[in-house]
Amino acid sequence: MCLAIPGKIIEISSQLDNTFRTAKVSFGGILRQVNLSMVPEAAIDDYVLVHVGVAIGIVDEDEAHKVFGYLKEMGEVEELGDIV
Repeated sequence: MCLAIPGKIIEISSQLDNTFRTAKVSFGGILRQVNLSMVPEAAIDDYVLVHVGVAIGIVDEDEAHKVFGYLKEMGEVEELGDIV
């Protein structure tokens, strides 16, 4: 099953062209580089849904925490390093 995982944008690379803009995103303390091309309006401290290394949408903080909590309950967080 493919999941989109919520994470918080910590840092955004400074690119002149938004097409290849990337961000450092925290998933409960696990940091990954994520492509922001599908959410050019994303900013530092925004929460984004990430699927296969690409942010596919912005979600509010409460929703992000709720979904991440569900993933923890299901035991999916341990696999986070492999799927994000």
